[in-house]
Amino acid sequence: MNNQLIRVGTIYIPVLEPAMSAVWYKDMLGARLNYLDKDKAIMDLADISLFLVKSPGESSNFRDVNGAERFILTFEVDGQDALEAMHSDFIERGIKVGEIENRGHAGRNFIFYDFDGNKFDVWSELSKKYKKRMAAESL
Repeated sequence: MNNQLIRVGTIYIPVLEPAMSAVWYKDMLGARLNYLDKDKAIMDLADISLFLVKSPGESSNFRDVNGAERFILTFEVDGQDALEAMHSDFIERGIKVGEIENRGHAGRNFIFYDFDGNKFDVWSELSKKYKKRMAAESL
């Protein structure tokens, strides 16, 4: 197959007020604002464009078949120490976070919520392909 999807470029996240949410993403997560109007903010974070789109109180969260609230996105950090440091930093910043969890696979995870209640995940394992790419880019 010649035509293959090679990366996620943009994720759309519903928010109540794009300008206020953009400030939160900048201050709390270190995102960079690229564009802002009354309907959306475009942020760069973790090699992805996040479109914070004005929405009437919706969230990106959903329920699975067992009724558990799920997230649409998992961010990766480089190892357990980085995960624990980020978890502590998020708590100090006042970000709503869950406990660090062992979900029965490699690494550990925790969840956090943005300004608008959108739920995200953080995992302590970088993919092998990403590690290889980053090593090649640093040469």
